[in-house]
Amino acid sequence: MKDILVQLERRREEARLGGGQKRIDAQHSKGRLTARERIDLLLDEGSFEEYDMFVTHRCVDFGMQEAKPRGDGVVTGWGTVNGRLVYVFSQDFTVLGGSVSETHAAKICKIMDMAMQNGAPVIGINDSGGARIQEGVSSLAAYGEVFQRNIEASGVVPQISLIMGPCAGGAVYSPAMTDFIFMVKDSSYMFVTGPDVVKTVTNEHVTAEELGGATTHTRKSSVADGAFENDVEALSEIRRLIDFLPLSNREKPPVRPFYDDPDRVEESLDTLVPDNPNQPYDMKELILKVADEGDFYEIQEEFAKNIVTGFIRLEGQTVGVVANQPMVLAGVLDIDSARKAARFVRFCDAFEIPILTFVDVPGFLPGTGQEYGGVIKHGAKLLFAYGEATVPKVTVITRKAYGGAYVVMSSKHLRGDISYAWPTSEIAVMGAKGATEILYRSELGDPEKIARRTKEYEDAFANPFVAAERGFIDEVIQPRSTRRRVCKAFAMLRRKQKKMPWKKHDNIPL
Repeated sequence: MKDILVQLERRREEARLGGGQKRIDAQHSKGRLTARERIDLLLDEGSFEEYDMFVTHRCVDFGMQEAKPRGDGVVTGWGTVNGRLVYVFSQDFTVLGGSVSETHAAKICKIMDMAMQNGAPVIGINDSGGARIQEGVSSLAAYGEVFQRNIEASGVVPQISLIMGPCAGGAVYSPAMTDFIFMVKDSSYMFVTGPDVVKTVTNEHVTAEELGGATTHTRKSSVADGAFENDVEALSEIRRLIDFLPLSNREKPPVRPFYDDPDRVEESLDTLVPDNPNQPYDMKELILKVADEGDFYEIQEEFAKNIVTGFIRLEGQTVGVVANQPMVLAGVLDIDSARKAARFVRFCDAFEIPILTFVDVPGFLPGTGQEYGGVIKHGAKLLFAYGEATVPKVTVITRKAYGGAYVVMSSKHLRGDISYAWPTSEIAVMGAKGATEILYRSELGDPEKIARRTKEYEDAFANPFVAAERGFIDEVIQPRSTRRRVCKAFAMLRRKQKKMPWKKHDNIPL
């Protein structure tokens, strides 16, 4: 018996060493942690239960039978984050470059199946050279099995991808189908075809970082939701994100202890909106002053900055926030901001996370670039997302809410539950100046008349009271009381039940 136990421990030690100490040192020299070190930092201490430690590949071509490292380049299992169950797989670059084989993928599929069966998030740590060439089509088939799990798990359990090294070719499509993707600056990259292929096919000279680095995907492509300085920060922030999310679509988001008075009054909000309607202000200040303890987890901070998305807590309960940002492009809606917000709204609705919307939107961005790019369909994505969402929806209009953009931003007409407006809000088809120039085109040659007409229009329509008279606004509130009113609204809506007509699935404009 003693000999068997010694043999067991020896085999475990071999598996834990992955590709060997030399390759572990090489990984560290690049500023990257090993697969197991990453899991240790992500999960609660001592909680990790590993599966399939002794699995090896079955390939016998190209001399592969001579080397069969245990674990086959991926560490899989389950553990806890702040006491809550999660499943995790972490690719091991020290073993055959983390390349995906038939058995490597089977290990990932087993974990994903268990996550769906037991209702818990899947966290994938990607650090792989891609498909294992020696296995040919078997490796591609294995990728397909993983992709199918991503599709089936979508909207069932949260799926989070961490890109902590290379992720190229077909490998990028698994993270692309997950709910959140995070990268590590100067250490990770994603692309369908690498720089060498790009150079050969299109004659473009580009580095891996320029083609698919963290900056590219957080600011230009919107593929990634955020980027962190190093592995340690990334893993710490994922722990923080998990704390905001439910374990599955069958559970409510977690409720955390809070020490922030729901009735807290923020008098500074009374002067947040400037007297000059064209002067910007920072919408994030409002978000932070409404949130419990000023805690805000922003999603896609570097992309489409004219809209802000992320998670806060109100009375300890998770709430998704969507807010126009007057500091960037005056807070207009455009292709990028509509896509960004629509994706976030749909995630919140899939996982029963209530949605708080702060509105200051002068309309949709005009121009040929937007029209040629399909702003109509992209804008419709946000409209569709809000309209199909059945979670509690509370809206606060702080200043401008013009035209179709007013309707799109979680208005009463899209089944918004509660709509509040600050006294500074203006709810109209368009701004007073533009409206006057259309209504009184014949008087454009008389500046005094136009000024008077503009003032008349402002007095009549550039306020929240016309909408309030029609019941489109439930209440005009004092800015200082926003936290209290919003907290009470969500508390009232906690037992909300709303069903959409039966359908196999919708056909959102893509």
